[in-house]
Amino acid sequence: MRKVLFLALCSLMVFSCEEGKKTKDLPGVSQKDSLQRIIDQKDNEINDMMGLLNDIEEGFRIISEAENKIVLNKEGEGSDRASNIRESMNFIQQKMSDNRELIAKLQQKMRESTVKGEQLKKTIENLVVQLEEKEKVLAALRLELESKDIKIAEQDQAISSLSTDVSSLKSENERQDQTISQQDKQLNTAWYVFGTKKELKEQNIIAGGKVLQANFNKSYFTKIDIRVDKVIKLYSKSAKILTTHPSGSYTLQRDASNQYVLRVSDPQLFWSTSKYLVVQVK
Repeated sequence: MRKVLFLALCSLMVFSCEEGKKTKDLPGVSQKDSLQRIIDQKDNEINDMMGLLNDIEEGFRIISEAENKIVLNKEGEGSDRASNIRESMNFIQQKMSDNRELIAKLQQKMRESTVKGEQLKKTIENLVVQLEEKEKVLAALRLELESKDIKIAEQDQAISSLSTDVSSLKSENERQDQTISQQDKQLNTAWYVFGTKKELKEQNIIAGGKVLQANFNKSYFTKIDIRVDKVIKLYSKSAKILTTHPSGSYTLQRDASNQYVLRVSDPQLFWSTSKYLVVQVK
């Protein structure tokens, strides 16, 4: 589990570091300051999630130790044996409840976070599975202890409640997957348009010498997935990009027909300043 947590957090840290490197290529002090604030926010979110992951991992470690203690006490003798077992069972139940709440809190953090890591999502899913497995172990222990006349009556309701809570966590994971998928799609959606100056003016894309400042016709744009659509053919021997996009994130070159083709080499950086691309052609 520690290895999985380490990989999940490293993937998030690399993402944050890459964002930091990209800011060096962006023009303007204010723009750098703005992106730096975004990086700081991501770092804070990552640190919060790291703390929760560590607490959950520690909780599972303590639960495993308590389970081993029960196994030893089962085979022992003496008047304190049953009392020690009940105490350990109650302790496990409480720690499982604590971990359930921590996992739910981590799910909430993940849902609200600007950092979307696939490895972290899988880690949370694994934590829910691990909690479910621990619940099964606890139920089996309870049945075995009852067969030896060690009744843990006070846990009946709590165990039933935990089973319901684990099911809720699994459902939450499914809902979160859908939410993340939708958010991921939105984050990676952009729009582009190319046309003559006259055409762009007719759609209010250019108005008063300014670009995208008026109530322009959004339906005139083509919707794309920036992760997939990295090459845009402009079908013109003259092309001028009117929107602002960081240099070094793209090339504008001619093809075999001497017509311009826009190639986006760094989609995240290219679309970081605007999700709309306007190109004037002739």
